[in-house]
Amino acid sequence: MAQAVPLDRFSEIFSATTELSSVAIGGRIVSVSDEFFAEAFHLLLVEPAPSLKGQFGPNGALYSGWESRRHNPTHDWCIIKLGTSGTISGFDIDTSHFNGNEAPHVSVDAIYDPSSEDPTADDPRWTEILPKVSLGPNSRHLLTIPSAPAATYVKLNMYPDGGIARFRVYGHVSPVLPASVSEIFDLAHVFAGGRVEFTSDQHFGVGSNLILPGRGKHMGDGWETKRSRQSGHKDWAIIKLTVPGYLQYVEIDTAHFKGNFPESCELHALYSENEIDWTAGRGEDKEWQLVLPPTKVGPHRQHYFQLENVQGNKYTHVKVTIHPDGGIKRVRVYGRRADIGEASSSNQETLAATPSDDTSMISPSSRPSKSLMKVLPVLPLTPEAFAPFGQVVQAYGDHTAAPKGTKITPANAGTANKFHKLALLSSSYPPDFGATTGLSVYRCQPLKEIGADGITELTTLERHSFTNQAFVPMGSGPGEGLEDPAQRYLVVVAHNGKDDRPDLSTLRAFVASTAQSIVYNTGIWHQPMTVLDKALDFTCVETQIGNGGKEDCEIVKVDAGMGLRIP
Repeated sequence: MAQAVPLDRFSEIFSATTELSSVAIGGRIVSVSDEFFAEAFHLLLVEPAPSLKGQFGPNGALYSGWESRRHNPTHDWCIIKLGTSGTISGFDIDTSHFNGNEAPHVSVDAIYDPSSEDPTADDPRWTEILPKVSLGPNSRHLLTIPSAPAATYVKLNMYPDGGIARFRVYGHVSPVLPASVSEIFDLAHVFAGGRVEFTSDQHFGVGSNLILPGRGKHMGDGWETKRSRQSGHKDWAIIKLTVPGYLQYVEIDTAHFKGNFPESCELHALYSENEIDWTAGRGEDKEWQLVLPPTKVGPHRQHYFQLENVQGNKYTHVKVTIHPDGGIKRVRVYGRRADIGEASSSNQETLAATPSDDTSMISPSSRPSKSLMKVLPVLPLTPEAFAPFGQVVQAYGDHTAAPKGTKITPANAGTANKFHKLALLSSSYPPDFGATTGLSVYRCQPLKEIGADGITELTTLERHSFTNQAFVPMGSGPGEGLEDPAQRYLVVVAHNGKDDRPDLSTLRAFVASTAQSIVYNTGIWHQPMTVLDKALDFTCVETQIGNGGKEDCEIVKVDAGMGLRIP
């Protein structure tokens, strides 16, 4: 039996559900009996219904909602395809601004049909899930129903006719998960069954937008908090993953947030076998594990960050914290799902780097099996993720997307824009070393040692202790130029460890496009320049002695057991 819910209990009742009918996840109107005065597509709009009082069209007064003709001898109906299949638990039926012409009564039927053929109004499979209930004028009606079977379509019936402003169907997504437990996917995605369970603030944009598909259309379809006025303020959103999983990396997308993106963000995770009531402690009273330390983010772009402290641990929830406030469009939490009953394990092979002058590939007989190899994800290169290791040098078509503080001026009589000093050259060679700064060209052949699973083994790292080093991809051209150069290259970096060798716990791998140049900071360990798919030329800007000595370039061989998954 349906039960009415007071509006002040909306968050309590519906916060752990998903709006299955939302156009934001693909909900759509299939067919309608009559929409003479106002079209049914308004029912599914994300924004609340505005008042159009005093405005008229060819057929009469305008309303943001669905309104049919008068004097229907039976009833009107509207068939809606849900954005994703799920079990329905309740409805929000809103008659805002319909006063005297509201629908007096409604009922709801449902069908589960995964085929591509839409049902008709007289399909015998329709099953009533909300018996006829009364509606009032100009008001929202929250209703819950007992657990219902999974559905892909609903039919909203109004008796006998009239108007409804908005219709929202709430429930739990039927998860769509990869067949293989080893496949990496977004554990937080709404279609996988992830859901946002709590937000500290959602003044301008609701937290549930964070896990929607796509990148949205504007700031309104992201999560945005109000401006803070206190030092040290932070806001956060808690996401329940579809299933317990092992995490690898996260995508933080600030699309359309250009002057109101957060200064930084961080990520925590926890594992719980029980449902959690977040209202009392607001998520601050739980034992969270820090998996992404506070990290700068930029405007209007996708950021990819490898997670820390996650090896061998499975998690059910993540908490995204922004400092001090602002907006984020999407959060993607990538990892693999844990087998049912699978226990967390930290039994991972410890890897180290050893100094060696031998830069040859490790012999096949010495390589570990793929099951023993620690595989690092290779993520798209962004300035923020690369910042601990160096700089990314690139142009920005949308100037508001450039890193904060970038000076941009017109140049060349207005035919160009100049992005000033995105990186600076540096050298700390002693004067008596005779080092000079110059330009060199590297013609790099593509990486060949990539398995069918996309994994290649990391064997070598190098560093330059007295200079930073810039690599600028070069294009195609006649003569000595490459006819068809590569469009991407691999960037692998690590900080120096306490033993004056690469600290492999800090190892990060990126794939850069040829629209991006990179500058390695002085002393950063990195893989020799490695291009993908095809050959590629680079201009290298560096200071060096030029005698091939250790002062210019120090090389170490990485112990067998570290792999990179090439996208």
